[in-house]
Amino acid sequence: MTVFEMPYKYLEDVGTADIAFEATGRDLPQLFTAAADATLNVMIENIEAIDPREMRRVELENDKIDMLLFDFLQELIYLKDAERLLLRIRDAQIHQKEGAYFLTATAAGEPLDAARHQQRADVKAVTLHDFRVEKANGGWKATAILDI
Repeated sequence: MTVFEMPYKYLEDVGTADIAFEATGRDLPQLFTAAADATLNVMIENIEAIDPREMRRVELENDKIDMLLFDFLQELIYLKDAERLLLRIRDAQIHQKEGAYFLTATAAGEPLDAARHQQRADVKAVTLHDFRVEKANGGWKATAILDI
């Protein structure tokens, strides 16, 4: 992967109130980070302008890996709505134990600043329609549709 290649792409064939993306990663932490950036990039055009002024730790668990990613993206959207906090993932760790998946992630960011952050769309939620996580090409791929 080159420095400029994005680990996600947007899909064109969804409704007008939705934006779909596919995210990829060589492992699950990279996949979760790419999906988080794809979700944030729907909301903010210049995600590189988000300064790491505040840290948050996200800890989640779920019996299914796809639902763990779903919960993770929903948590990031919630923090954007409740605290107007734009977060990028610094570190993500995922492990499986006794039939459940556990995520521990460190995120850094700052409150939305309309003067500095070029806003695109307001993501309201991740939809379950066509949401999936699967092994692909020796790594992982997720497909998600965001309600805007």
